[in-house]
Amino acid sequence: MTHEVSYHFLKSALTVENPLMSTDRFMAWLEEKKKATHHQVTQIPFNDLKNWSFDPETGNLLHDSRKFFSIEGIHIRTNWGKVTEWSQPIINQPEIGFLGIITKKIDGILYFLMQAKIEPGNINAVQISPTLQATKSNYTKVHQGNAPQYLEYFMDDRKDVKVLLDQLQSEQGARFLKKRNRNIIIEVLSDIEIKEEFCWLTLGQIKQLLTYDNIINMDTRTVISGIPYGDLSTLQRIDHYQPGNAYEKDVLRSELDEDHARYSIEDVISWITRLKAFAELDVERIPLNEVADWTKDENSIFHRDHKYFEVIAVQAEIGNREVASWTQPLVKSAQEGLIAFIIKKINGVYHFLVQAKMESGNFDIIELAPTVQCLTGNYRKGLNEYDVDFIDYVLEPGKHGAVVHYSAFQSEEGGRFFKEQNKNMIVEVGEDFPVELPEKFIWMTLHQIKTFIKFNNYLNIQSRSLLSAVKFT
Repeated sequence: MTHEVSYHFLKSALTVENPLMSTDRFMAWLEEKKKATHHQVTQIPFNDLKNWSFDPETGNLLHDSRKFFSIEGIHIRTNWGKVTEWSQPIINQPEIGFLGIITKKIDGILYFLMQAKIEPGNINAVQISPTLQATKSNYTKVHQGNAPQYLEYFMDDRKDVKVLLDQLQSEQGARFLKKRNRNIIIEVLSDIEIKEEFCWLTLGQIKQLLTYDNIINMDTRTVISGIPYGDLSTLQRIDHYQPGNAYEKDVLRSELDEDHARYSIEDVISWITRLKAFAELDVERIPLNEVADWTKDENSIFHRDHKYFEVIAVQAEIGNREVASWTQPLVKSAQEGLIAFIIKKINGVYHFLVQAKMESGNFDIIELAPTVQCLTGNYRKGLNEYDVDFIDYVLEPGKHGAVVHYSAFQSEEGGRFFKEQNKNMIVEVGEDFPVELPEKFIWMTLHQIKTFIKFNNYLNIQSRSLLSAVKFT
């Protein structure tokens, strides 16, 4: 990543004024798209699924093409945590999909081409997605529909395209079996047609919109989370930087400062390596009809205690999609979750409290997660199988003298999850919060976290989603 690319990313992140589409105009435009597009999603019995069926031998829920994804079973054995063995349904989607954003410099500012997209599981119908959001089954047209718009910019070796960011990133480890997507940002150097469901936004606008509930979808959040902004010399090139408050100024310093981290990158790598060497995760794929403690009726697959999630079926009608009407399974959470980073100033720089977290579908056993990542319904009702470290600081920040810098509901990906949202929070603790931590936690600056995001399978999707909301103005 060159300094020039980081400079243009940072300049866009600090720009919220958009002469092409103000944020107020964008909000009206988004509502217009919702009203203009026919969309209806209805839960249906499994028997009404078209092109999907349960395998008579395994009970696995499969598409007739054997593409897209399947619902299968896994059995887990581990030495990590208090629960050492269980089985569960999981989404198996071995394809690597595209999550791609087209950018273009207009009057010296890098703009992001964003799409107003309706997914069947979206909590509020329309959300802002990347320019291209497509599984391999989608862009190879297994559904026999149209190819996704702007696909050609990502597939061909074009002279008018420059790659700014290209990463392979994981999906939800508790729901997907080793699922990854290609997160890519390109810059188009020639003129480009802006199609009906698309608009240009600055990165600063996108981050501003992340202060609202459920406007920016999960796929956009994971792509922009990996954007690096260089070092402190990058900021020196920005004219008239004016943060909205002291926190935004200081969190940008955490993003750019290379010299004041509590631990070195080598220390962090050694910490992760030590935990991975200790951890055991044995994941065996089993037939769905052999998953213990889970039941299937005509409408859903669910846990006997109605915890965690269930698998349902829906009929979707969305007027502007490659295919206008279809049926599919979706995963429906039992309740909302809580995703939070605790932050603290150490050596004068904000550090984020990062957790080493194992989930059954992780590609490499352990990924770096937010300080708190849990289902709040289970915790509040005393149904959690384990204690959640530091959760009181997030549930009752005032009681601990903590300051909430960010709080908003954000949705999970609507193509696989039905109306699922999590409370996302960033909470600053004071001097009395311990610097020394349990072994599964470590302090990292934003600059260090961005170093690890560049490489595959380090930061989990919940941490990337929350980090995308960090704004500097």
